[in-house]
Amino acid sequence: QVQFVESGGGLVQPGGSLRLSCVASGFAFSRSTMTWYRQAPGKEREAVAEISAGDRIVSIEETLMDRFSISRDNNKNTVYLQINNLKPEDTAVYYCNTHAASFGVWGQGTQVTVSS
Repeated sequence: QVQFVESGGGLVQPGGSLRLSCVASGFAFSRSTMTWYRQAPGKEREAVAEISAGDRIVSIEETLMDRFSISRDNNKNTVYLQINNLKPEDTAVYYCNTHAASFGVWGQGTQVTVSS
């Protein structure tokens, strides 16, 4: 079955960096556009970065472009989100999924907390 397993989150001080990973299974990962989402406390889940199947197209939410980057390794069915210069407003649970969460399945996410 379709599964997403996110990892790499944690408690980080402002200005720090994290690399989040997501291992996906149960579908044709290498042919799928993959998206990172986040959900902050009291807010709706939002897409923050997306990468096409062939790495040709990368899309990052405009206000995050200078700090977020996305990459993938199709040999490992893994998509990554690098976040630099973390800010308290980045505190959220981060999830990966296909574009538009087409399978209707979500992983448990990985918690990122930015605090001094």
